Amino acid sequence: MSETPNSMDRRIKKSKAAMKDALIHLMQKHPFKEISITDIVERADLNRGTFYRHYQYKEDLFNEIINDVIQDLVTSFRKPYQGLKEFEVGLMPSSAITIFEHVHQHAQFYTLVVQSEASSNFQRMICDVLRDLSLQDLNQIFPQHINPELLASYQSHAIFGMIMEWIRQDFKHSPAYMAEELFKIIHYRPDNVVLKDEHSNHHSSL
Repeated sequence: MSETPNSMDRRIKKSKAAMKDALIHLMQKHPFKEISITDIVERADLNRGTFYRHYQYKEDLFNEIINDVIQDLVTSFRKPYQGLKEFEVGLMPSSAITIFEHVHQHAQFYTLVVQSEASSNFQRMICDVLRDLSLQDLNQIFPQHINPELLASYQSHAIFGMIMEWIRQDFKHSPAYMAEELFKIIHYRPDNVVLKDEHSNHHSSL
């Protein structure tokens, strides 16, 4: 009895998911260059033929993991305004910010890549994706007196900076807490803040 297209598709997805999980698990214990395809398939409880039906090299598998994460990142970034004809940032509840839920869902991967030698390349990739999304989707709500490319770059690096700090703190805060803090930062206006120098009246003695 031959497989139906649906059952075959499910089997392929299951095999690929097993290999991706296996590679992430192995990378938590070994440098990527030391991991072999045999290591991956043995951890995934599959055979080498299954691997080669879908990938040529282990780098192809890793790149597909990154692409999966990037696509999910794009979906989570767009979720607050997807399908809306008009979008007002000021009326957006913090619960609409789902990017931290995305990071938490892929916590093992983010932690792994940020702490590895691939950190700088991955950071640049994520920041570029966030920057391009802002320029493509949110350019109309940028202040007209600010350079949009610089603003989008500033925002993308700021968000990734929060993600990096969250990872360094071992995700001690919930995604909802991180979204609330980002919400506060977005609405923070330091225009009337006066900074006092507490050391101005102190004199050092020789």
